Amino acid sequence: MSQEVKVCVLFGFGINCDRETAAVFEMVGGVSERVHVNRLVQGERTLSEFDILAVPGGFSFGDHLGSGRLLGNRLRFALREQLQQFVTDGKPIIGICNGFQALVKTGLLPGPANASLEPDLIQRASLTLNNTGRYEDRWVTLEFDPQSPCIWTRNIQRIECPVRHGEGRFVMPTEQDLDNLDNSHLLTVRYVDPTTPAGEGIQDELLSFPMSPNGSMRNIAGICDATGLVFGLMPHPEAFYSMWLHPEHTSMDLGENWEGEGLQIFRNAVEYVRSQR
Repeated sequence: MSQEVKVCVLFGFGINCDRETAAVFEMVGGVSERVHVNRLVQGERTLSEFDILAVPGGFSFGDHLGSGRLLGNRLRFALREQLQQFVTDGKPIIGICNGFQALVKTGLLPGPANASLEPDLIQRASLTLNNTGRYEDRWVTLEFDPQSPCIWTRNIQRIECPVRHGEGRFVMPTEQDLDNLDNSHLLTVRYVDPTTPAGEGIQDELLSFPMSPNGSMRNIAGICDATGLVFGLMPHPEAFYSMWLHPEHTSMDLGENWEGEGLQIFRNAVEYVRSQR
């Protein structure tokens, strides 16, 4: 059986991080193809051709009616059955920044509480305006739940990563909704205070700015669904594929350690697909 892992990277309508997203998958052994959303909608291509789906960052449809809203609706109504089948077939999906917003508004995230259920594409959460009232472009520190079922974040504890968004504040209707996700370890990644010891940074109490760049409930930076296959986050791990991209790289003794901390997220997905064959 072929070990080639085919990655569908969406582009079109203002998605603008597709090339770097495709590149990082190639760097970890995937075979990326940038596919215009309309080619899937019009039936020229199908998701079944691919092993991984990536919805990159950008400003899809100009963020009209809210970030990710129109792209989310286009995916939910035009590709509903294909998306449901993709997850049912055990194939990973990632949404980064605007892609995360789209997956939340599509209803793929957080999805049903039971991993055995087919994705119902019902919206249960949202990503809304940063509580600073402005666009934020800065580096943050992230910490990952080691008990999360997320296949994308295995063996990752803490990384630094850039954020670039104006609507990154994760919200849900009630605290009980958040408790349900937390109890299932679906609050996969949180913003943390970089001065805390690694493994001890996650907290529910809202961090001050800029440690939390947007005021997300419980400092949530990203979540996964109950299957662990669908993962979304506001920070941009594809933008930290090399240590040379870190803002303090000139003061670091890198030696031959060039790989950026964000690259492991994409490697995990490619290795997962290979492990299932």
